[in-house]
Amino acid sequence: MTIPTVRPIGRLAVPALLVLSLLLAPSVLPAQQPFARHCAGCHGDDGRGTAKGPGLAMNPRVAVQSAEQLRTYLERGNPSAGMPSFSDLPPADLQVLARYLLRLNVETIVPPAPVAGAARQTSWGPPQPGDWRSYNGDDSANRYSPLRQITTANVQSLKLKWVFPIQYFGLEVTPIAADGVLYVTGPNQVFALDALTGHALWHYSRPASPGMVGDARLGTNRGVALLDGRLFFVTDNAHLLALDRANGQLLWEITMAPPSDEKHHYGGTIVPLIVNGTVVAGVAGGDEGIRGFVAAFRPDTGALVWRHWTIPRAGEPGIETWQGKEPLYGGGSTWLTGSYDSSSDTLYWATGNPWPDGDDRDRPGDNLYTNCVLALDGHTGALKWHYQFTPHDVKDRDATEPNVLVDTVYQGKPAKLLLHADRNGFFYVLDRTNGKLLLAKPFLRRVDWATSIDAQGRPVVVDPRGCPSDAANWDSTAYSPLTRLYYVIALEECTGKPTGYPDQTGQRFLRALNIETGEIVWEVPQPGAARAKTWTGVLATAGGLLFYGRPNGGFEAVDQRNGKTLWNFPTNVRMKASPMTFSLGGRQYVAVAAGPNILCFGL
Repeated sequence: MTIPTVRPIGRLAVPALLVLSLLLAPSVLPAQQPFARHCAGCHGDDGRGTAKGPGLAMNPRVAVQSAEQLRTYLERGNPSAGMPSFSDLPPADLQVLARYLLRLNVETIVPPAPVAGAARQTSWGPPQPGDWRSYNGDDSANRYSPLRQITTANVQSLKLKWVFPIQYFGLEVTPIAADGVLYVTGPNQVFALDALTGHALWHYSRPASPGMVGDARLGTNRGVALLDGRLFFVTDNAHLLALDRANGQLLWEITMAPPSDEKHHYGGTIVPLIVNGTVVAGVAGGDEGIRGFVAAFRPDTGALVWRHWTIPRAGEPGIETWQGKEPLYGGGSTWLTGSYDSSSDTLYWATGNPWPDGDDRDRPGDNLYTNCVLALDGHTGALKWHYQFTPHDVKDRDATEPNVLVDTVYQGKPAKLLLHADRNGFFYVLDRTNGKLLLAKPFLRRVDWATSIDAQGRPVVVDPRGCPSDAANWDSTAYSPLTRLYYVIALEECTGKPTGYPDQTGQRFLRALNIETGEIVWEVPQPGAARAKTWTGVLATAGGLLFYGRPNGGFEAVDQRNGKTLWNFPTNVRMKASPMTFSLGGRQYVAVAAGPNILCFGL
């Protein structure tokens, strides 16, 4: 029977709907029978997914396939993704199932097909309001979400919705969420997950690279960047990859470092950032000896757009601050995702320690541009200004902590601010238009390597090897416009000092800081060993909540106003990642990596 094409004009009256259902019924029922027998148990009676399988209705990845492609897939299966083969079904049943899957997607919006001879089409439509489409949720690096369905009043009802395990115990990834899919990473691997069920849609993987050192050798990776139909991922050996967002297929791969620098110990742990339609990324390896850089690449080919070196060569600006040998391997790694202000086209990027970090005999001077925030032109990579938090670092005080961009009234005037809690123990507020220091105050109770930061922005150093050892780190921080407070995980720790300084065993605190004064407004002491690498970061939401992970494996929500604990989930594993939130189908969810698992919570 030929099914007529029906184009709705206004609202159909009840008799018209009845006639339409009678016309469709003879052809729908036979297709529903094999679907109910073979598919509904995992994908639901309506094809919209269950905890066992992803949704097949309104699914762009299904809608773009032909009936023959779907039939072949059903026959072959995908055992690695949990999809069995249906090769034992009669060909007629396979064909009926394939056509029924297409019918479930007759109204699905899919990317336009590429035109022969033209550039590959990558338009996936506008971002949805509940998406979390970049490492920090937006370009400001401020983990503050406008989502407000989960609040201080109902967070007690938050439940675990699904768990997805990855064969790696120390996950540091922040998932990104777009169009109903979460993208997460492990060591040299990327997974696409159905956001409602956690079911794997596809998986890209490659072996560990030989000869890696540091965190890159451990397989550390913090996530992917997204632009239209492509995902961008940095491997352990600092290669930048573009993957097809629909199926995980490798589209291109480039080495981020130039061939002349192949002997450097470059590693990759970073999440790239999309700026002006380019893919911006940095490199790890500053503790082993590299010449650090930030670089931008074309998303269609991987071709270099610009590169900004963080360690100067002879004759270049900043070389006068290296008063010993030329710093061929001076460090200055760039492994933390930057922040971006589109209104001024300025990219803010953090840099790591000089090398060798503990032996400074061959590097007298300030050692620019290590331990800095660099303000770069987003189109060219040219330096606009810099601020060095710890000149001549001798205690591995990387400045690779978040540079949070906030527009607010500050000291009575509208201001464009950069907020930064540094590993050296000081909390900084900078005017991000010019790098002028507005505030610098310790956010620890014990900071004795320097007494203060002077009017020129330089530390008044007492003992460069004094306290603290590690005040803050790469994990996310947040500023909430609801409270006008800045939130950070702080570590009170001091070890390995010269004789005469008592060791400080250390304890972590969740702290809320007043950005006008730098004062600690409230704090929550954290249990667990100080030396455990549990930098989990914080997430603030418009629901008045802060989410963060505790050193003992508890994932918690507290009230932004006072730090009162409102909800707790015991993960029972060491957490090393920062949380995120997204919404789908009108419901808000919170996701975080804990040990080897991705956890997703909802009301």
